[in-house]
Amino acid sequence: MRPDLSFVPDVSFVIAAYNAEATLDRAIASAIAQTGVSIEIVVVDDRSRDATLDVARAYPEHMVRVVALEKNRGPGGARNAGLDAARGRWIAVLDSDDAVFPSRMAAMIGRAEKADAEIAVDNLQVVREDGVVEDAMFPRRYLEGLREISLATYIAGNIVFESKFNLGYLKPIFLRRFLDENRLRYDEKLRIGEDYILFAEALAMGGRCVVEPEIGYAYHIRSGSISRVLEPHHVEAMRKADAEFAQTHQMDEAAEAAFARRGRSLRKAASFLAMVQHIKARSPLKAIRTALSDPAAVRHMGMPIAVRLRRVAAQFAVGAGR
Repeated sequence: MRPDLSFVPDVSFVIAAYNAEATLDRAIASAIAQTGVSIEIVVVDDRSRDATLDVARAYPEHMVRVVALEKNRGPGGARNAGLDAARGRWIAVLDSDDAVFPSRMAAMIGRAEKADAEIAVDNLQVVREDGVVEDAMFPRRYLEGLREISLATYIAGNIVFESKFNLGYLKPIFLRRFLDENRLRYDEKLRIGEDYILFAEALAMGGRCVVEPEIGYAYHIRSGSISRVLEPHHVEAMRKADAEFAQTHQMDEAAEAAFARRGRSLRKAASFLAMVQHIKARSPLKAIRTALSDPAAVRHMGMPIAVRLRRVAAQFAVGAGR
C-alpha cells in the first residue's frame, strides 16, 4: 500500500539516519506508537555504509517514507531533505538513536495550539549507553518556571561549557507552515550546532515557543556521537554561524547581552580545545602560548586543565634553566 499523498497528518517525524542500523528500529517504533495524533514518518538515509537503508525499507511505504540521498550531506542536509519531503502540520525531528514516548506529540501539539504558538519543547529522559535510565535532563520546576522560551532565554541557555541547563539539548517541534513561510532550514555547513541556529532563527523571526514540562523524549547517550565530541573546527564553524546570525537578525537588549556572553564562551572554548590538543600532541610550548594568549580560558575551563598546564610550564622552566 502506497501512502495517500493528499492526506495531511498532524505531525511528520523526520529521522535523519547515518549508519544507524542498530537503533533505527527503536526510533521508528516509538514514532509509530504515538497516541491521539495522526503521523507520518520520513526516514532520510544519509548514504549509510551499513544496513540502515534496508532497515528503513523493511517497513511498508504507507508507514515509513524513505528518502535515500545520493551523497552524504551531514545531519543538517539530511534533515533538510526530510523537511522538504514532510507533509504534516507539525515537524518533529527524531534522532535515529533516540526515541519518543507515546503521548509526546499529543501533549506538545495541544499545548502549542492552545497558546497559538509555532514551536514547542518538552523535557528529556537521559538513557545511558548501558541502558540505565538517569534523571530527567531538566528539573520539572525549572521548565514550569520558564513556560515560554524567548530568544534571549534560549541564547543564555547555550553558553558553551557554562550554562547550568543547556537548552541546546531541547528537541523542539515546529509548525511546518512557519518553517516554510520563513524559509527556515538547517545550516548544512555545521556538523555541531545546526539545531541551535535553526531554533534561534525561528525565535528571531517571531516564533513563539511554549514549554511542556512533561518528559516526552528519550535521549540516548552514545559514545562516539558527533554531538559529544567537540573539536576546534566545530567551534570555529559555530562562531562563523553566530556572526552570520547577528548580521541577519535583530535582537533586543537582553538577547544581545546573552549573545555577547555566548561569543565569549565560544572564544574560550576554542582556546581550551587548542590547549588540550597541544597537550595531547606533547607540544608544551604551544599549549603555554595558547594559555598566555587567553588566560581566561584556563580559569574558565576548570582546575584540572589549569593545574596540568602549570605543571607543564614548571617543567619547561626547569628545563630552560639547565
